[in-house]
Amino acid sequence: MLKEKVAQLLNEQINKEFYSAYLYLYFSNYYTEKGLNGFANWYKIQAQEERDHAMLIMQYMQNNDATVTLEAIEKPEMDLKENIDALKAGLEHEHYVTSLINNIYDAAYTEKDFRTMQFLDWFVKEQGEEETNASDLVRKMELFGTDPKSLYLLDQEMASRVYTAPSLVL
Repeated sequence: MLKEKVAQLLNEQINKEFYSAYLYLYFSNYYTEKGLNGFANWYKIQAQEERDHAMLIMQYMQNNDATVTLEAIEKPEMDLKENIDALKAGLEHEHYVTSLINNIYDAAYTEKDFRTMQFLDWFVKEQGEEETNASDLVRKMELFGTDPKSLYLLDQEMASRVYTAPSLVL
């Protein structure tokens, strides 16, 4: 049985992960409107990953007889003016999500909830990868984004990303 504080934080994280998916769909739409379909693809896949994260947490809670409460998902509100704006916002958002995961981990540690800590180990590692990917995108856009030919090649690179489902065993 999950402790109340840990279950509450996991429930909140489900909503945050769905918001992340919504935010990344917002970014995908922005890039589609700009004609950067590779970046749009990259963020569509990112949105799917975030949805999967929410579903994994939900399944973990259900497997541990915890009540899952789904809340409304907030609408992303951002004024994206430059191609790099969504990338920078994505990196900032990944830092935020990392802090949320760390907070849940800390609560599980405090409660001596070792099963949840073990479950969260995958998310801790995943957030390291998410931050690296987001940081790399910002760096590439800073280096190449102002040159149309380089931006075209970068967009093609983003178009090559394919979805792979997480391999976390619950």
